[in-house]
Amino acid sequence: MRFSSTATYIATEDLRVAVNASMTLERPLLVKGEPGTGKTVLAHEIAASLGMPLLTWHIKSTTKAQHGLYEYDAVSRLRDSQLGDARVKDIANYIKPGRLWEAFAAEKGRMVLLIDEIDKADIEFPNDLLLELDRMEFLVYETGQVIRAKTRPVVIITSNNEKELPDAFLRRCFFHYIRFPDRDTMERIVAVHFPNVKQQLVREALNVFFDMREVPGLKKRPSTSELLDWIKLLMADDVSPEVLRAKDVKTVLPPLHGALLKNEQDVHMLERLAFLAKREGR
Repeated sequence: MRFSSTATYIATEDLRVAVNASMTLERPLLVKGEPGTGKTVLAHEIAASLGMPLLTWHIKSTTKAQHGLYEYDAVSRLRDSQLGDARVKDIANYIKPGRLWEAFAAEKGRMVLLIDEIDKADIEFPNDLLLELDRMEFLVYETGQVIRAKTRPVVIITSNNEKELPDAFLRRCFFHYIRFPDRDTMERIVAVHFPNVKQQLVREALNVFFDMREVPGLKKRPSTSELLDWIKLLMADDVSPEVLRAKDVKTVLPPLHGALLKNEQDVHMLERLAFLAKREGR
């Protein structure tokens, strides 16, 4: 099976090559890129394209690698033993499978497993998963049971580059950086989401959008997801393309700019640029 674009996701050629290469090698695909470039959505689209179920493991700062394997609820077992519950005789009653266990034990064939934002966890998290992802098996110490993958899942790992990942972990992955879409690709992305949008509105909106991304000093440049939100609002408010035409973001803020700018520093910076431009008579 080969991954390709779907009805709702435009995959560039280099992204398709990366996904298919990782599946051929049977190695996790480590995906990096600007926030909003579709890293998380990619796993959903791979599952849809290949007709596979999807399991998602969202990583938090408190997440441990063990959580992905299983969790042993010793507190519940102690409580039940004090109450005389017969369930305490079987320790397996207090072991809850994690996402890796679920993916390994899947009965319906190969699955897609998304490990989302792995860099949010502590630095030891990736190293603690090395053997499990490499061998596709692990031991449940409390029962002596070995959980072995019946079929290797397609593992997609996303990172926002908040932390450097260990070299030993990187060696076991196929790496791909999602470049920010160029204008042609962005037009195709917009067309997928809004097939009935006026092309003149798209052209003017993209002019404003890419100009804003080039403004030096922005703390957070607007991304694909923000552009799609903005265009949706422009369509809902029936904003005319003429309103956007020839708008220099350094001299005037575009309408509904709250969909594009996500912090007050960037808004204030563009407001100051507009004020200075007006004062200088430009």
